Amino acid sequence: MAEIAVLERTAVVRHGRRLEYFTIAWNALEGLVAVVAGAIAGSISLVGFGIDSFIEVTSGSVLLWRMFVDAEVQRRELNERRALQVVGVCFLFLASYIAYESAMDLWSRRAPEHSIPGIVLACVSLVVMPLLSRAKRKVGRALGSAAMHADAKQTEFCTYLSAILLAGLLLNAFFGLWWADPVAALVMVPIIAKEGIEGMQGKACDECSR
Repeated sequence: MAEIAVLERTAVVRHGRRLEYFTIAWNALEGLVAVVAGAIAGSISLVGFGIDSFIEVTSGSVLLWRMFVDAEVQRRELNERRALQVVGVCFLFLASYIAYESAMDLWSRRAPEHSIPGIVLACVSLVVMPLLSRAKRKVGRALGSAAMHADAKQTEFCTYLSAILLAGLLLNAFFGLWWADPVAALVMVPIIAKEGIEGMQGKACDECSR
């Protein structure tokens, strides 16, 4: 019976690793497309969304590393806390950058170009992210892993950012509301900043220790 339980847990862990591999690959591609499309269109919401995706790659790598490393518990948690703090700093810098650029765009009334690739990316992300978050929650429950639950929550945040991004891009493309893009970017700021503060405080790591 014990051997069956170990085999089942091993299979779940393997599935969790595959989810993290997919998360890292998806966010890397998503970030590249968003940053390039945002730079071409002059869209701060797209650029900010892309940079956020690259930071999520770092966060996903931290969890993947934690699933592979079998070291002393205290040392593992210390390393994870440090990594989370680095990611948290990145999120806070990103929030500051988006806030500044959005305010400047609104002040100068700088209108971004329409971005069909950005709209398509946001639509696809709205489908992929909820499914990925649900799958991670199932793995988290099976393993009793607070870290996986925290990562699922972070993936869920990406869904919100995708919806905000899509709203801004659509309002600009179909109704000519140029200010919708920087406003959408500003709406992202508190969500991203919250992730940064939690990373700085090492909250995800605290959840793992519990």
